[in-house]
Amino acid sequence: MTHPNKFSFINPKKFPFYYGYVVLLIGSIGVLASIPGQTVGVSVFTDPVKDALGLTRNQFSNAYMLGTLLSAFFVARAGVLFDKYGARYVAFFATVFLGLALLLFSVSAEMSAWLKSVLHLNTWGVPFVLITVLFFFTRFCGQGVLTMASRNMIMMWFDKNRGKVNSISSIGVSLGFSSSPIFINAIIDDHGWEISWQILALCLFIFSLFVLQFYRNKPEDFSLVPDGFVKQDETKKEIRVERNFTLVEAKKTRAFWMIGLTLAFNSFFITGFTFHVVSIFGSQDYSKSEAIAIFLPISIIAITVSTIGNILSDYVHHKIYLYVMLTSGVLASSGLLFLSQGFGIYLLIIGLGILTGLFAVVNAVTWPRYYGRKYLGSITGKVMSFLVIASAIAPSLFSYCFSTFGTYKYIGYITLCYLLFLIIGSLKVKNPQ
Repeated sequence: MTHPNKFSFINPKKFPFYYGYVVLLIGSIGVLASIPGQTVGVSVFTDPVKDALGLTRNQFSNAYMLGTLLSAFFVARAGVLFDKYGARYVAFFATVFLGLALLLFSVSAEMSAWLKSVLHLNTWGVPFVLITVLFFFTRFCGQGVLTMASRNMIMMWFDKNRGKVNSISSIGVSLGFSSSPIFINAIIDDHGWEISWQILALCLFIFSLFVLQFYRNKPEDFSLVPDGFVKQDETKKEIRVERNFTLVEAKKTRAFWMIGLTLAFNSFFITGFTFHVVSIFGSQDYSKSEAIAIFLPISIIAITVSTIGNILSDYVHHKIYLYVMLTSGVLASSGLLFLSQGFGIYLLIIGLGILTGLFAVVNAVTWPRYYGRKYLGSITGKVMSFLVIASAIAPSLFSYCFSTFGTYKYIGYITLCYLLFLIIGSLKVKNPQ
């Protein structure tokens, strides 16, 4: 990059300590800043917004699905832009546009009424189309681009310590995501949903200035090296040569598809389960409080697994994580099948806890380890499109399964068949390096 310090007063080369640790902090905050575009952030606004727009729950959910699916077709392109322009500019514009989308969301009821009067249409189709477009921007900028750019930037600044660093980031991000619904709900209770979105938008605009000041693409732009040092024993021998795979080359490997589709399963199952958790447990005569309480043990397991997994990722073969994720997927799917029996809930907790914890490891650390850093944006952008599509169709598929069969357990049969395919396909997975 010709001017890696443009628009900034911060020079990583003159920093009193390795700048990668600043990247770790600001990149982790960047992932947290994507929360308004994540399911966990959007779900808190569901009831007040759908009522204000005159949409049913199914209509609102379908708008969310269409907007998310639409964003999946563009997020892979954002990965190419990451490779070309770097995390700094990509994250900056993603943050600004996410903030603008939230501002439009805050006046969506007024916009809907205005469009109805101009078009002389008094139908639910007007707010449906409007909210679909807004969901596209929030999901594309938040869940897709800002998350990808921030996470990839951290991975670019570390190599041998990549797992340890990601464990620190994962703990902070996990705690932030798990507590964000409570925080956002408190703002809505105090100020209403319109002002709440405006407050979040203001925070994003402020953070975009921090992106320009502190985000940096890679250490080589400043004559630095990943991790900030070269081990002494490596100065006496040839340093490990890293092959950088293009997206086309990566797609020719078995590991790309098996790992990507396993991460997509994680996104599908957890999104669908979270979206309908109260209904899932209610169908088995559990109360709402009992349904929500399941997230506490899941979070504890996830943080523990993520921390251990990240630290060990610097030393073990990553295909082990793939096999463990598939096994935990079988546990979670079986838990959904046997939820009516006492042990089903424990299978769900253990399975979802391990899935969530290892997702943070594999999706961040494995890609640069397997395919290098040069084309990391295009590779992870393509994988992100898998995750976005999976998260888009999950809530509707869960819902239609329940409305058609009166139970969610058939989702378990579907996911077990899918996992069987992944297990067979993953037997010969190896590191392309």
